[in-house]
Amino acid sequence: MKSACKRWIKISNLAVIAAIPTLISLAFLHRAMAEDPGACFMINSAGRTVRLAKLCSTTKAPSDSAPLDNRVFRVPIKRRLGGTPIIDVTFNDKQTFEMIVDTGASGTLITLGMASTLKLEPTGLMKAQIADGSQVQFSTSKVNSIAVGGVIANNLEVAIAPKAGIGLLGHDFFGNYNLTILEREVEFHPR
Repeated sequence: MKSACKRWIKISNLAVIAAIPTLISLAFLHRAMAEDPGACFMINSAGRTVRLAKLCSTTKAPSDSAPLDNRVFRVPIKRRLGGTPIIDVTFNDKQTFEMIVDTGASGTLITLGMASTLKLEPTGLMKAQIADGSQVQFSTSKVNSIAVGGVIANNLEVAIAPKAGIGLLGHDFFGNYNLTILEREVEFHPR
């Protein structure tokens, strides 16, 4: 009788040991699924997670630049200048201009014509180093907002270039995003 009991204890211990990894895997799988409600959620009084993705979307993307997943924004490239993409950029929720996406520019530069259309008055001066290494001085002014496909930056100082033919969208606008430049569009991925 003793040997039969020992065998049964050994067999049942092996069965428990064999089942433990499966139970642990199921516990982790269940926990991972339960703990990933996305970026926007609340816990109700019963302790249940309520997803709020539809309520948390604070910006609406224009129809031609719909977000891929509430975080990545795609903006169509209108054309290219020397291979560099040109996209539509909206200032102060009213005026849209074509601008170069300049990954090498630390700040945003607008043309004198853009400043005139936006009725901007110079409020300061800025020295900048341009691509050829020389130093230039620009007048500056503030804009209330700059928007591109759902990405918005508020209260930015922009340089006004009297001789530029097109504006440059710089890192002061998209510095919190990683950019992916595709064949026909630019993607803005939050960092």
